[in-house]
Amino acid sequence: MNNACKIASPSRVTAVILCFPYARQDKKDKSRAPISAKLAANMLSVAGADHIITMDLHASHLQGFSDIPVDNLYAEPVVLQWIRENTAEWDHCIIVSPDAGGAKRVTSIANRLNVEFALIHKERKKANKVDRMVLVGDVKDRVVILVDDMADTCGTICHAADKLLSAGATKVYAVLTHGIFSGPAISRINNVAFKAVVVTNTILQEDKMRHCPQIQVIDISMILAEVI
Repeated sequence: MNNACKIASPSRVTAVILCFPYARQDKKDKSRAPISAKLAANMLSVAGADHIITMDLHASHLQGFSDIPVDNLYAEPVVLQWIRENTAEWDHCIIVSPDAGGAKRVTSIANRLNVEFALIHKERKKANKVDRMVLVGDVKDRVVILVDDMADTCGTICHAADKLLSAGATKVYAVLTHGIFSGPAISRINNVAFKAVVVTNTILQEDKMRHCPQIQVIDISMILAEVI
């Protein structure tokens, strides 16, 4: 597609890839894990792209893999809007990160909402499989909003939701930027008492929503309109 655009002689080609590919690294083999993000960036550059727009990169350093400018947009504005408009108890809720890596994200949202935050420390024996979770914070009798950048097989957010409910949370929402929902994800969500699992439309969700009524979608076109 980039090549076709170049043939049409535009002055500039911008590739909008909101859910940018990356390689999940196994902790046992970090040094030799493939970096698909670098390959994707090289392919786009060679094909003629002058600029890449993406959203909530799983790791911000992925921007450095590209030889052309990369703008990493953030879903936070529409996430905040959804929380305020769809969660009646939002001003007394607690924002929770399902892992320590998302602490910066949840503290930013919690500060904007002027509410408390907590996090869950998770330990993995291997990729996509959580071995143990420890809750840092008090969620008893509170509405909890789990916030993360993406959910793949949903093992993490489902284990986190069970942990939060067993710790006394009254309701658990999950708000995610990228809903990949691969493998057993949908069946896992259906087996957990989420009030809602909210994702942006960086990935089409119509088929998943037919099999999982808890999934709701936030439109991010407002954010794109400001930069395109």
